[in-house]
Amino acid sequence: MKRRKFIKMAIGSASMWPMLSYADTYPSRPVTLVVPFSAGGPTDVLARLLSERMGAVLGQTVLVENVTGASGTIAGMRVARAAPDGYTIGIGHWGTHVLNGAIYPLQYDLLRDFEPVAMIANGPQLIIARPTLPPTDLKQLIAWLKDNPNKATAGTAGPGSGAHVSGVFFQNLTGTSFSFVPYRGAGPALNDLMAGHIDLMFDQASNSLSQVRGGTVKAYAVTAQSRLAAAPDIPTVDEAGLPGLYIAYWHGVWAPKNTPAEVITKLNAAVVTALADPALRQRFVELGQEIPPLEKQSPAALGKHQEAEIEKWWPIVKAANIRADL
Repeated sequence: MKRRKFIKMAIGSASMWPMLSYADTYPSRPVTLVVPFSAGGPTDVLARLLSERMGAVLGQTVLVENVTGASGTIAGMRVARAAPDGYTIGIGHWGTHVLNGAIYPLQYDLLRDFEPVAMIANGPQLIIARPTLPPTDLKQLIAWLKDNPNKATAGTAGPGSGAHVSGVFFQNLTGTSFSFVPYRGAGPALNDLMAGHIDLMFDQASNSLSQVRGGTVKAYAVTAQSRLAAAPDIPTVDEAGLPGLYIAYWHGVWAPKNTPAEVITKLNAAVVTALADPALRQRFVELGQEIPPLEKQSPAALGKHQEAEIEKWWPIVKAANIRADL
């Protein structure tokens, strides 16, 4: 009888051991951070800065894996279908985890198939133009566009991209009309803007801020409620005369659905510690990125923000009948 009782206790303890020890031993091998865009782009740069410091906190290497294609939807599938063990996580942004749901026929659910880990950065856009465009401020730009309907051109990274949706939002608020010119990415579009082949862009500050500083493009406003620390001379849309045009390429980190809560807590702690590093914070500022306050860095805060953004942007995208260029 005693022997039977002892065996039951041993079996029970053994069955509990993996659950009890997993969170304690995680991570016991390298973690892969999936980036939905090519190396060298804005999201990749943020991922590499973050991964280095996360690895130091976790005690394991955080490997960056670039999984490109279809505006980040291939990477989204990679993370959504990965084992929920904390060893495959993904970085994404406003485009991949909000806009894509209204544009692409996704094979995964943006809210149900991921566990939020943390928001890492908020990068507002800049309204920029070729240097020779006549208007000198945002009010003059709006007036010029109204006087020249459908004559101006705005470069985008393709149908449904952040630059495209931002331009549609701008048109809705200002009653202006202009044509969109799709490119294979923001880089080629910016090159054509500098060359004077197109007139406008709604671009990530991290992509075009250096060109603004160099005078090869002109900036009318930043699409945020406060000025950029890296470019305090550029007015906000409120100051420039178009209140409410708030657009940001905020970035976050997600894990597959059903990743253990204890693992999410460890990953979040690693992100929060990384974001507190002074050198990383300075580098983010130089890239035109704003690190969210500590209370906005929790998994719950990221999930809530993502839901709010979906509620805001999906109706705009669908009303404009924006479709993916498949």
